[in-house]
Amino acid sequence: MAMTDTEFHQLADEMFSEIDNAVERAIDDQDADVDIDASGNVLQLSFEDGSQIVINKQEPLHEIWIATKFGGFHFNYTDGKWLDTRNSLEFMPFVIDSIKKQSGIELDITP
Repeated sequence: MAMTDTEFHQLADEMFSEIDNAVERAIDDQDADVDIDASGNVLQLSFEDGSQIVINKQEPLHEIWIATKFGGFHFNYTDGKWLDTRNSLEFMPFVIDSIKKQSGIELDITP
């Protein structure tokens, strides 16, 4: 059964919220220098070195796209997980790894 736009936004918003909360904890716990800008369908993380990671919702495709300084990646919701459309990496571990590679900040996503 195809996902509805409402279901897509609910699932994507949950991921955005998890990332936002984890980055906020890193800012508090590690004194990390990260600016978070959430606007509409876009979550933008800006780091001390001027680099950015941009995560956005692609509603027509029901995908989450992420742009890092290492490249662009597309994630599709499959079997209860957001998976990279090219290599099936899971979204949240990928985001955590990308943030660490790009900024040196280690995120803890445990509640």
